[in-house]
Amino acid sequence: MLAPRALRSLLCALSCAWWLHSGTASRLKTPALPIQSEREPLPSKVLAGCSFGGRFYSLEDTWHPDLGEPFGVMHCVQCHCEPQKSRRGKVSGKVNCRNIKQDCPNLDCDDSVLLPGQCCRTCPKGSDGKQQADSMLESFEYFHEKGKEDDLHKSYNDRSYLSSEDTGLGESRTDFVALLTGVTDSWLPSSSGVARVRLSLTRTTLTFSVTYQRIGRPTKIAILDSDGTPAFEYKVPRGQADMICGVWKNLAKPLLRQLHSEQMRISMTTSTGRREEVVGKIIKHRALFAETFSSMLTSEEENAGMGGIAMLTLSDSENNLHFILILQGLIRHKDKEPVLVPIRVQLVYRQHVLREIRANITSNDPDFAEVLTDLNSRELFWLSRGQLEIAVAAEGQDPRQISGFITGRKSCDAIQSVMSSGDALIPGKTGGVGSAIFNLHDNGTLEYQVQVAGLTSDVVSLTIELKPRRRNKRSVLYDLTAEYGKAAGRAAGSWSRLEARHIHMLLQNELFINVATAHNQEGELRGQIKALPYSGLEVPRHELPTPLAGHFVSPPVRTGASGHAWVSVDKQCHLHYEIIVAGLSKADDLTVNAHLHGLAEIGELDDSSTSHKRLLTGFYGSQAQGVLKDMSVELLQHLDQGTAFIQVSTKMNPQGEIRGRVHVPNTCKLGAPAEVEEAEFDDVFLNDPEELKKDPNTCFFENQHHAHGSRWTPSYDKCVTCSCQKRTVICDPVICPELTCSRTIQPEDKCCPVCDESREPKDVKALETLEEHLEGCYFEGDQKMHAPGTTWHPFVPPFGYIKCAVCTCKGSTGEVHCEKVTCPVLTCNHPVRRSPSDCCKECPEEERTPAGLEISDMMQADGPRNCKFGKNLYQNSDSWHPWVPLVGEMKCINCWCDHGVTKCQRKQCPVLTCSNITRTESSCCPECGDQKEEAVLMTKTPGKRRTWRQ
Repeated sequence: MLAPRALRSLLCALSCAWWLHSGTASRLKTPALPIQSEREPLPSKVLAGCSFGGRFYSLEDTWHPDLGEPFGVMHCVQCHCEPQKSRRGKVSGKVNCRNIKQDCPNLDCDDSVLLPGQCCRTCPKGSDGKQQADSMLESFEYFHEKGKEDDLHKSYNDRSYLSSEDTGLGESRTDFVALLTGVTDSWLPSSSGVARVRLSLTRTTLTFSVTYQRIGRPTKIAILDSDGTPAFEYKVPRGQADMICGVWKNLAKPLLRQLHSEQMRISMTTSTGRREEVVGKIIKHRALFAETFSSMLTSEEENAGMGGIAMLTLSDSENNLHFILILQGLIRHKDKEPVLVPIRVQLVYRQHVLREIRANITSNDPDFAEVLTDLNSRELFWLSRGQLEIAVAAEGQDPRQISGFITGRKSCDAIQSVMSSGDALIPGKTGGVGSAIFNLHDNGTLEYQVQVAGLTSDVVSLTIELKPRRRNKRSVLYDLTAEYGKAAGRAAGSWSRLEARHIHMLLQNELFINVATAHNQEGELRGQIKALPYSGLEVPRHELPTPLAGHFVSPPVRTGASGHAWVSVDKQCHLHYEIIVAGLSKADDLTVNAHLHGLAEIGELDDSSTSHKRLLTGFYGSQAQGVLKDMSVELLQHLDQGTAFIQVSTKMNPQGEIRGRVHVPNTCKLGAPAEVEEAEFDDVFLNDPEELKKDPNTCFFENQHHAHGSRWTPSYDKCVTCSCQKRTVICDPVICPELTCSRTIQPEDKCCPVCDESREPKDVKALETLEEHLEGCYFEGDQKMHAPGTTWHPFVPPFGYIKCAVCTCKGSTGEVHCEKVTCPVLTCNHPVRRSPSDCCKECPEEERTPAGLEISDMMQADGPRNCKFGKNLYQNSDSWHPWVPLVGEMKCINCWCDHGVTKCQRKQCPVLTCSNITRTESSCCPECGDQKEEAVLMTKTPGKRRTWRQ
């Protein structure tokens, strides 16, 4: 396992005295060195704070660093975001971590114990083993670490049980929420409408899901900055009715800071009938990731100008319903001093009050949290059917009430699952695939569509299950086998008897779908049912995606990986794609760097000629998505005819590990249409220095401003290509491809020589074809025109020139085709690269002893590489106990160097069934207090074999 980012942050904070600011981290690049912008002004209104382990902390915040598995939370280390003031008076944050074990109190008892999750030892007397009730906000169980282990047999696979963080692109995701009502600054109600907006920020992309009630169809959504100026406007398409889904891309850093500091607002307006507007503030909320049920609270009054939202979740083990209310406009208090206002919260079924809570809230902070304990079977049944109603009333001189029905959480995310043999309970490599999509309705009905392909034998069962608690004890919730059709390999239907607990687990990504076959009775395919965050791409997520499997590769590949892909072509003939993979284990592919799982490609299936492939993207984690704009006419036609494919290639299978046939009907017979208006607007923006100065991501180089993502040739050297990557200029030398022609010439305005074909005879047909395409080919990578017949290495910012690929401008069609370079098979013991930028290795001239080793991989791997952990360098296969600052050597964790990748594992501890659990400083695992002496004797038994978690 790779060293987590939080550990690197801790090492840096303690040993390097690194000043950590939000948004100041830069990415190193090799071999080219970044050239910093010249005299570029820094953006104003910097939000002070600290960035640590991928999270942002405000000034004066304290926390225990979580270094991730296998290290966990360092309870004896406390980090503090200290405010620092520069000479100019600018306040910033600096991370300072210290060991707090020395602050532990001196104990009078001799039999002190160390409880799990604590740093200091405590005396056992007086402790009843029960935790006191915390604040209402902390009562959400999902705010605490679950830390639950089961006795799953080691031959069973638990890789498929992933946290929600593993479903993303390997990037941090921050959730926000906004409650929109018609309240105005003059305290006059403007609308009875209420809307809820759920927003998710990944890097600089903000996606949002909007639900609304008691308001006409919205036509425009605007996000306002701290000054009230619209920073982004979204025109609602006519097709979006109950749920509005949108995306805001490329947020500037000043706006990101305002978003994180909760200075932005969002408004939604209608144009049908009388104009209505609802407005609300965008805030972070800790309850968002735990929420599985929700309710939107509205008033029956006309022009009420008030509303609320309720975020609810069930306890893990008990039938307790936790909820948090966000209210707006219910309490109208004009005095500056806050006052206590009595409220009444009721749980209602068909106008019958089931539960009632009375409390006081402050007028300036009208949020409220509480727990409804021990829901009975009838209340849980009504909750699952969306028939329970929550009502909130303000009592006193101005009684007002809002209410709404409780349903499963709503968003634009898609509930889906990829089933693979690598994620089966007993992992295998069959080359099969399963794909499923789900839709949860307000009445608790779950619609499903499932497809399977490439199985080794007939399907005998298709089930939705829990994670098994022990060997041969699968927990089946629902059997879909009766709906499965063998001929089509599909099942479609609905599950109408979901319990409230099942809905909760579904929306917490805790359910699985299992496919058992005659040859694999426990299951040949298995996948986790989880929410796929909305990406903003125009892909038909409501339809079954294209399955991707090793079974569809020619020749078939027996792999444990599988996937599925949604693909569409828009009106501009741009290809939108979203690819999800599962079972692609890094342990099976040791040559994969970091988390790079593979390359996603699209191509055409044509038996008469070699298939042409286009690189979509290289991707990390389990997802790849994007838009391909420069589509060829032939590829669009193959998509229309269903003779195109999408595949994922890896180091182990460079010709394709999983593949699927794609059919996307389209009318793009003449290729992608020209976008004249958009191009003209972009040209104006890129050429206007005043507009460029306003963009915080522009670069200042050679007395000129360059837009982020732009590329150019500097005036000092025509054989260099520079690019602007978020205020950093990166320049790379042009790498010229080898030419196979007998005569070359050097154009004055070009860096690389080209073939001289002026004296070679050409037939009339070839000349006519050449005249039709005199303009050549435009390549998006370097943003340059290339003459017909020329070849070059593609330029991909910020990585520079990719020497392992060669692109060609086909004069007959004016299209660009890029292919990987195939390296020759070497027979020497120690191949080398003559230059770091070379793609293929060569045998040294002095070495002539054949090794008999055949390397068929077109992307040749390096020899065994070293690992760097902290400040130490380790050779391949070295093992060590990691040293963590302020903690010291962690003897319960073993790390080793595996071909340049540092992997660490924690010692596996047995499952304890006793109630009196303690831990000594010298032991790695907790022990039963009444069996402490016996456990110590067992650990000292000679020949006792250590077991490490796999």
